Amino acid sequence: MCGITGWVDFGRDLALERPTVEAMTRSLYRRGPDGEGVWVSAHAALGHRRLAVIDIEGGAQPMAARGRRADEPVVLTYSGEVYNFRELRAELARLGHRFATASDTEVVLHAYLEWGAAFVDRLTGMYALAIWDAAREELLLVRDRLGVKPLYYHAYPGGLLFGSEPKALLANPLFTARTSEAELPILFNPRLALPGETPLTGLRQVRPGHLVRVDRSGAHETPYWRLVSREHHDDHATTVRTVREILEDVVVHQTVADVPLCALLSGGLDSTALTALAAADRSGRLRTFSVDFAGSGDDFHATTLRPDRDAPFAVAAARDLGVDHTPVTLDPAALPGAVPAALAARDLPSLGQFDASMYLLFRSVRERSTVALSGEAADEVFGGYPWFFDEATVWGGTFPWLGAGPRLTDCLAPDVRARVRPGDDERDRYATMRALVPRLAGESGLEARMREVLYLSLQGPLHYLLDRKDRMSMALGLEVRVPFCDHTLLEYVWNVPWKIKVADGREKGLLRAAVADLVPPEVLRRRKSAYPATFAPAHARAVRAELERVLTDAASPLREVLDVPKVRAIAASRTPLMTVADSLHFLLPIVEVDRWLRAYGVSMA
Repeated sequence: MCGITGWVDFGRDLALERPTVEAMTRSLYRRGPDGEGVWVSAHAALGHRRLAVIDIEGGAQPMAARGRRADEPVVLTYSGEVYNFRELRAELARLGHRFATASDTEVVLHAYLEWGAAFVDRLTGMYALAIWDAAREELLLVRDRLGVKPLYYHAYPGGLLFGSEPKALLANPLFTARTSEAELPILFNPRLALPGETPLTGLRQVRPGHLVRVDRSGAHETPYWRLVSREHHDDHATTVRTVREILEDVVVHQTVADVPLCALLSGGLDSTALTALAAADRSGRLRTFSVDFAGSGDDFHATTLRPDRDAPFAVAAARDLGVDHTPVTLDPAALPGAVPAALAARDLPSLGQFDASMYLLFRSVRERSTVALSGEAADEVFGGYPWFFDEATVWGGTFPWLGAGPRLTDCLAPDVRARVRPGDDERDRYATMRALVPRLAGESGLEARMREVLYLSLQGPLHYLLDRKDRMSMALGLEVRVPFCDHTLLEYVWNVPWKIKVADGREKGLLRAAVADLVPPEVLRRRKSAYPATFAPAHARAVRAELERVLTDAASPLREVLDVPKVRAIAASRTPLMTVADSLHFLLPIVEVDRWLRAYGVSMA
């Protein structure tokens, strides 16, 4: 994995700015505890923090190769994994390239030397990378097709800063943390953010499947990949078989590592299927981990998104698959203590207990493994969420995960609402995203609408989950791989008609059929259940106290923008909501946005 950063400026000598570049690189040390490197020239500087996963001894970065002339190198700083690097290495060797290491980094560098920017079309994996071509005086920023690996940038006249996390840019005095009232909708609900958008003024992410060229004319972002809708001609049996074959191939490639590898096993369909495939592909017992909360058997109550507890299913699945399973049981009282670490990992508002518990889970996992497999994206790819099956929500004319439920922006003070106009903002965002849906000519009715619903879910909601997984894992030097984000799998399943995806009348019916022989019957029958939440009364009291502190503290940056009576009324309500555990979970972003604004000294215009 790793952390990358850098700076291009055509109006100053960056050779004189090495201390700043080193500070930018050092800010990412948690992403790469195994090594650090900096490369500086007159107009470009690249930094790298390394988490060694493949070729432990080789693969140090930034990595340079000779360009057109010896004094015009091509330099790479790269984070992630290219899973087909062995096949690419063999092809490049046939073309005359010679390699000094066994790393995928060197393969990526030589792929650029051979094919130029078109090399991105040949990569399979999760990656964020930057290449400086001295002869062309051009920086190339590239992000993987689904945006598994993050890559932020700030463009300014004559230059650009970039990094795996905002903290790398904040380490440079040219970038300061500012936001505005207009960003409150995505501060309160990050799933509403359009691709590439962040709540920090002047900060963008490279959009998934895009590359950014930076030269003397400025920064120019273009797509190199997008979903394409085509007619699907396979029958149900062929479709099921093809999905299984793709999954098997993906897992074979994603279990390559020179360090200990494990799987995250929740006892749900997605994680159990991946664990079964990974266990079959490896010699020795595969390690697995799950998360639960002390006292959850007494405190838990079922919700639409969490109808049951993971723990019993995870234990049953581990026993059936014969893996070396470790249940990680967290004390709910420890969650508030982990929130500052989660915030420092994000540099953006945390998700409270959900970030904190994942951080603590990954801390335990990291004690025994360096790489983990996770089941993210199966729900977005195959159709697993409850809103896919609620007719009123599907046809509701807005983002399906929001439905007709309340919005946190309802809690804004009337004068702020009048300025921000959150209803108009949501409608504009919905229209923008809906216009991007790759449609199939002649498709209509439910099939056409479900294509829209699935596409919308592959945007904000998936990016929200992938960002969280990346930050909480990389803050501990843990690489998490997500096989369901393989673009070959997505390209195939995307064009499978909805009626085949749910041929059995259930969520993820196609995936269920493809792995039916791999998972125990109780898992195969289990309904979708989201990442665990704690319902401990003590934790609820702590969140309520934090919320009240925001509402009563005159120094709170949010104090003047909130309708305090309305917030308190919602906090006291017990109205069930589809996508959140309870009303305090719904209001939690208020606490976390306040915490972020204070901790990072973010000014709000």
